[in-house]
Amino acid sequence: MNYISIASNDKAVAEPVGIHRLAASEWPLPTNAVIETILSRSAAKYYDPNATLSDDQIRDLVRIGTSAPTSFHLQNWRFIAVRTPEAKARLRPIAWNQPAITEAAVTFIIIGRLADASTVPERLAPVVEAGIMPAHVVPEWEAPARGLYDDQPQRQRDEAVRTATFGTAAIIYAARSLGLGSTPMIGFNAEAVHSVFNLAEDEIPVMLLTVGPERAGNWPQKPRMPVADVLDFA
Repeated sequence: MNYISIASNDKAVAEPVGIHRLAASEWPLPTNAVIETILSRSAAKYYDPNATLSDDQIRDLVRIGTSAPTSFHLQNWRFIAVRTPEAKARLRPIAWNQPAITEAAVTFIIIGRLADASTVPERLAPVVEAGIMPAHVVPEWEAPARGLYDDQPQRQRDEAVRTATFGTAAIIYAARSLGLGSTPMIGFNAEAVHSVFNLAEDEIPVMLLTVGPERAGNWPQKPRMPVADVLDFA
């Protein structure tokens, strides 16, 4: 899957809008295509309102997103791809009326499901079938999962948020690598989103994620705090 054109090494490379390449003196880090994707990502504000993504492109992004790690392989996430004008019109008023909701090719409602240890055997069945995990190990995973989450509503919710966040990050960087902009958003009415888009009782709308081709005007990645201010060694 490749949505941007990469030329040969001695020719120009077609890059996403707003890419910011750091000079060697600013970037004393090991580098490769993955690292460059991460370090050049920024939150897009301006999207091409005429651009679209196919259903297959959207499916590909979610498939990549679901490769992210989850506790006990619970995979307790769900994604609603808001891409039709009608669905965008329903979402925008309950998402602070942000223009990106209607201008971006798609806005994902990123949903975390309350962690449910009883789903562990079902989630691990394909792992056993693939020959990755012996069947006798499954109860050894289910028991601690039950100890961690059963009758623990705060832990169940925390895990829903963690899971959804991991999946979102994977989609963000996949989108960037394909020349697409993205913007994670927490500016929305969670209760209204839950109601309007018919979420289940055990589902939490953790965030929104707009994705699509960009138009001019987006900023490059903003400088971050020095590593010395955020890293301690023990």
